[in-house]
Amino acid sequence: MTRTDDSFVPDYISKLSLAGKGFVLIGAGQGIGRQSAHALSQAGARVVCCDLDTELAKQVAEEVGGIPWSGNAIDREDSKRLFMEAKQALGEIDGVVDIVGMAQYAKLIDIDDEKWGWHFDIVLRHAWLAVQHGAQMMIEQTKGGTMVFVASVSGLSSAPLHGAYGAAKAGLVSLVKTSAIELGEHGIRVNAVAPGVVWTPRVSGYLGQDGKEKNANNSPLRRVAETSDIASAILYLASDLSGYVTGQTLVVDGGVTSKFPFPMDF
Repeated sequence: MTRTDDSFVPDYISKLSLAGKGFVLIGAGQGIGRQSAHALSQAGARVVCCDLDTELAKQVAEEVGGIPWSGNAIDREDSKRLFMEAKQALGEIDGVVDIVGMAQYAKLIDIDDEKWGWHFDIVLRHAWLAVQHGAQMMIEQTKGGTMVFVASVSGLSSAPLHGAYGAAKAGLVSLVKTSAIELGEHGIRVNAVAPGVVWTPRVSGYLGQDGKEKNANNSPLRRVAETSDIASAILYLASDLSGYVTGQTLVVDGGVTSKFPFPMDF
């Protein structure tokens, strides 16, 4: 048989490289954010490490040779300042990675207006502002770019005892899809990762070792995700390896949500 495929074979390893690119990382201080700062910088990116906590921003920036920035990404003026100062520091913004999100636990019938609004701020508002301010700068640069957000399996399924968080994460998934469609003509890709249980400093504090073992036993891979597992998926979506991927939410949950949902006793 005569081969008819003469298509160009790229250097696939080089597609993973972020050398010479500038990234804004929102929520860089610890957990998934800190690991993502290392992943991006190891791939060659210069990273503006943004965190509400000034000291955490400085510490992570020192670890990765990045640029510390402190402010409130939920505040419109702070978000605008972040991207203006990041552009000045980096020259150009090639990518945005937004980690920020948190849940409080209560039944829906017990959540008050303040807690409902808090969830939509801490999960969704900053992402909307990042799209507005970050994407606008990438459009003006006319070279495209990439944006990666952290969603959750709680936004793809039910979210018992954290319904406000799940609703806000579902909104984030929709925001990613809409942003991808509206920004695609400018060469800007927008995606998300959706973790399950991740062994962050916060999660480890309230689940404890018993909770870790219970969740590990619930996973087909028989372990709980480490923050580096999520950072690895973020790096893929931030790099040219995913150059034709946009509007997607990549589930990184060890297969938990793929399990057959009914008992099999035979």
